[in-house]
Amino acid sequence: MNTKKIVVFTLGCKVNQYDSDAMLNILSAGGFDVSDEMEVADIYIINTCAVTAEAERKSRQTVTKILKLNPDAEIYVCGCASQRDKIQFDRDGVRYVSGTDGKIALAKELVEKVQNDVDMPECSFEIGKEFEENDGVLSLRTRHYIKVQDGCNNFCSYCIIPYLRGRSRSRDLGGIRAELDKAVIVAKEIVLTGINLSAYGKDKDSSLADLLRAVKDYPVRMRLGSLEVGVIDRDLLDATKEMYDFCPHFHLSLQSGDDTTLKKMNRHYTTAEYESAVDLIREYYPNAAITTDIIVGVPTETEEQFVASMNFAKRIGFSDIHCFPYSSRKGTVAGKWQVLSKAVLTDRAKRMGEVKNQLIKDYLTAQIGKPLKVLFETCDENGVWCGHTENYVKVYSKNGEKNTLKTIVPTRLYLDGLGE
Repeated sequence: MNTKKIVVFTLGCKVNQYDSDAMLNILSAGGFDVSDEMEVADIYIINTCAVTAEAERKSRQTVTKILKLNPDAEIYVCGCASQRDKIQFDRDGVRYVSGTDGKIALAKELVEKVQNDVDMPECSFEIGKEFEENDGVLSLRTRHYIKVQDGCNNFCSYCIIPYLRGRSRSRDLGGIRAELDKAVIVAKEIVLTGINLSAYGKDKDSSLADLLRAVKDYPVRMRLGSLEVGVIDRDLLDATKEMYDFCPHFHLSLQSGDDTTLKKMNRHYTTAEYESAVDLIREYYPNAAITTDIIVGVPTETEEQFVASMNFAKRIGFSDIHCFPYSSRKGTVAGKWQVLSKAVLTDRAKRMGEVKNQLIKDYLTAQIGKPLKVLFETCDENGVWCGHTENYVKVYSKNGEKNTLKTIVPTRLYLDGLGE
């Protein structure tokens, strides 16, 4: 047993968080005192992100923050930002830099290094071709994420991720079941996630609908991560209806509500097809929460196209929008295009943000008076509990209980959600 403290600090998506959880458990089993918070430690692993320039800057900035906490720290870097450019992390304190693949191996090698005083193997930046199984080692949380897919074949014109994560690859059902068997003992909710979840099974002569039917009998509330329009059909929605307790929250990626912009983005659907998918979801789940991502200020986007995108968002009636100003990524098709001015990006993000806020208010208001099943997770100093409904609405109540599902009838808008 060693006495070293190690922090695994995560930037970016839920898939990154899942990978970090797996590393934390391997390190804990190896005798480390572990944490996922930015605090004083002997060793740090930074699991980086490169989806935007800002995310990459924060990844670099994390090294500086660590060295202020402990100038003698050993720092290990992995993830998308280091896969894109390992040289940016070439500085004092950084002992080892790897990419997006081999994060489980990195944790195991670090245990071996400390326990047996051996050198770390030389790192390869070759992108993985197979799903890296985590050997069933996981961090059990009330809301537990299970990674079932990695990589992406879409190559949207603005996105760097397929170049960093590699081709789409699906996890074997045996590994998913093994993790579910452990997770349902503790978790009250399972989230199936991936870099492109909609592509699950396409490399294994299967589908996401097949996966849902394979796990439908697990006695736990289950929801899906981000989806693409093309996966929404009756087969998938029929599969959700067969599940023990499916959460009707669909994060359906849009990116733009203008057809010309969608084509430039290399998104393979039209706004009409997107709207048809939304209509089908609401046929099955009339009260479904439909959330999305929208990028504003793509280099070719005109003012008229931006307005069309805003109007489309209003027509769909999203329950929330993750709105991003365009971030140029070198190495992508769009990375060669002339970026719009910062003033235009800021203005469009502000205006789309106003649409977002109104849509959130409209959806929350429509939930008042309805009985909603809430999974309570946290409690503040005043005894007010906070949790999420099946459709991922925040609910605040003094009648909550930690890690417990309760039916609540909200009566008012409260903070960033609803109050009882």
